Amino acid sequence: MKKLAALLAVFTLTFSMQSHAEGWFDSIKSMFGMGEETQEAAPSAGAMVGHLIENLGVDEKQAEGGLGSIFNYAKENMSGDQFSQLSDSIPGLGDLLKSAPDVSKMAGEGGLGGLMDKASEYNESFKAINDVKKQFESLGLDTDMIMQYVKQAQAYLDTEEGQKAKQLLTDSVSKLLG
Repeated sequence: MKKLAALLAVFTLTFSMQSHAEGWFDSIKSMFGMGEETQEAAPSAGAMVGHLIENLGVDEKQAEGGLGSIFNYAKENMSGDQFSQLSDSIPGLGDLLKSAPDVSKMAGEGGLGGLMDKASEYNESFKAINDVKKQFESLGLDTDMIMQYVKQAQAYLDTEEGQKAKQLLTDSVSKLLG
């Protein structure tokens, strides 16, 4: 009987101390190891757009268009199977791809832009890089922002759920960055 009274006293003291710090139901759950588990939300295109808006100070159209440009570039530099994996990992990616500006009829403005257009006629890889640069310019973004967009997308995907997508993106845009 003394053991039961001592156990009850310890339980009461523990419960009363915890009940002040948190709700009584939460303290009972935590005593039995049933506390709330925090889960990171799975990556999504919409949340990634919000991440860029918040971290780069761009507007929604610029965030969507820039990410669409980068992921279109990535799509062209990976196998269909890899892109399916990437698309499955980031719900809404298909809509994001449609946000990339169409620059197929946009010509460079003489000088270096004109030279890049001419050179891209002979090299598909160079053409793809040139298109991304034009897409960023058409969104009112400096081409230096391309690197920042990729880094922010990688940072956003740097979660347990996003690791596969991050690796696919990183592998596919290496030519764009280097």
